Amino acid sequence: MTMKQITAIIKPFKLEEVREALAEVGVTGLTVTEVKGFGRQKGHTELYRGAEYVVDFLPKVKVEIVVKGGDVDRCLEAIVKAAHTGKIGDGKIFVTPVEQVIRIRTGETDENAV
Repeated sequence: MTMKQITAIIKPFKLEEVREALAEVGVTGLTVTEVKGFGRQKGHTELYRGAEYVVDFLPKVKVEIVVKGGDVDRCLEAIVKAAHTGKIGDGKIFVTPVEQVIRIRTGETDENAV
């Protein structure tokens, strides 16, 4: 069976909802990284001590999971539903193939390691 990595870039305040939604569809492990970036939002302008400056990169959260190929669609649906606000900057999801997984502690490989 094929395995896929799902990488979701989302708004930070949506992290808990996404984690809960993934748990409901059976995802038991995930990796979360605080990241900064921008897409169509192109950053924004802020005032600090009377000076205006441009914030190019906005805070985001990157959530990464590896799942069996047959589980991809329900994971994507869960993420989209939980992360959606309808406003610009909701994020993106990328799905990529995973060739090999090894659980370091036990030496288990591929689907047994996921």
